Amino acid sequence: MVEQKISSSILSSSLEDYLETIFELVRDNKLARVKDIAKARNVRSASVISAMKKLAQLELITYEKREYIDLTPKGMTEARRIYAKHKLLVKFLKEVLDVPEEDALLDACSFEHTLSDASMDKMVRFLEFVQSCPEGKNIINLYKSCSLINDEVHKCTGGCSLKDSDKECRRAKMLPLSHLKAGEKCRAVHIKGLGPVRQRILDMGIIPGVNILVERKSLSGDPIWIKFQGFQLSLRKKEAETILVENI
Repeated sequence: MVEQKISSSILSSSLEDYLETIFELVRDNKLARVKDIAKARNVRSASVISAMKKLAQLELITYEKREYIDLTPKGMTEARRIYAKHKLLVKFLKEVLDVPEEDALLDACSFEHTLSDASMDKMVRFLEFVQSCPEGKNIINLYKSCSLINDEVHKCTGGCSLKDSDKECRRAKMLPLSHLKAGEKCRAVHIKGLGPVRQRILDMGIIPGVNILVERKSLSGDPIWIKFQGFQLSLRKKEAETILVENI
């Protein structure tokens, strides 16, 4: 079943930020309260209460006055999408474009609200290329050391070819997540799924570089329960087969 996304005209940037904050509080503390959200976002409690009422009306959270706040399944799905975009943007800005961390965090908060699925997919594909192709990492290193685009580099150092010792493609070490046993840990390297399957995996927050623990598998191997970023998720075997990982 394809999950329906909430229209951006209904869920404003401000409400998306609140949803992301709730996600992080629930992940880290198992609960969220108005005062915790207000502190995290540096706003007044009255502003938080107003936002909580709107999110509750959209059936994204459960909220009663003076009670803990939690995400509904619908809210968790939407929060994961927002959080996945945020983490991807921070990673891309820092690791690819060499943006300072403080700026990357601020920029990601702005970009995540307008990043399309198509752009997100292309960014993930570029990270996959960087991590799996022997030329990929070299390209990033060349970019960072190039005097044409880096003000801190005053002279071109050359070195635009791979060393023989670097010519080992990581694809040889990859295996589908579905092949791992319960208790094994891995790192996501490449998502080979296409269309809605690929987008669902990306929306979960499974992007290159994410560490994953296989918690348990059903006797038939379908579904598979994994844990990452502090949460447990279940994957169908067909989904897990599209996630290529390396052991850690």
